Formats: sequence, C-alpha cells, structure tokens
Amino acid sequence: MITATRIHLTIAMLMGLFGVTLLAAATHAGAADTLQIAGQMLLFHASAAIGACVARRAGLLADIGARLAISLLIVGVALFAADLAMRGFHGARLFMGAAPAGGFMMLGGWLGLAGSALFARRV
Repeated sequence: MITATRIHLTIAMLMGLFGVTLLAAATHAGAADTLQIAGQMLLFHASAAIGACVARRAGLLADIGARLAISLLIVGVALFAADLAMRGFHGARLFMGAAPAGGFMMLGGWLGLAGSALFARRV
C-alpha cells in the first residue's frame, strides 16, 4: 500500500539525488552560483523532509498538519530549485515568480512543522 509517508520519503530521496546532481553540475557549469544554491536547498530540505516523516510516524508531530507541512515543503523547494536550475542551465525562469512562491511555500512548510510539533500526541 502506498502511503503519504512512503510518497514523502520517496520524493525526499529523489530531492537528495537531484541535489547532489546539481552540485556536481555546478562545478562544471558557467552559472555555478544558482546551481549550487538549488542543489543545497534540495539537500537541506530532503533531510528535513525525511526527519519530519520519521517524527510524524513516531507521533512527535500532529499527523494531518505534518502531512500538509511536508507536502508544502516539498513543493516549495521543488519550485525554488527548479527555477534556479532553469536560470543556471538556460538563462530563463521556470515561470514568473516561481522562486519567490517556492520560498514562501518553504517558509509555510517550516511554520506548519512547528505548529505540528506544538499539537503532537507525544512530547
């Protein structure tokens, strides 16, 4: 059975993969700064998403709130990193406002995780 946790973990693992790939590409591409930032954001948030999944399953985060927050974090970092990668590889944006929208989603995801920690079943 495919659960939200399994989906979140799989996507987080892929975020790690793409983060490493972008960091490797940053060493060879002309726009290394944007690719490096995109790779770092993917790696940092992959680890955070994995940790949040584990904390949610352990009851340290409120279930529904944590699922929404993890999803928001994943979508936000995907938009942010994709926009930076497009700029680095093609000199064009993913779409107007993609990076700021992704950044606000990441902030919302972190805020949602904090709220989920406050309303968790366990201490």
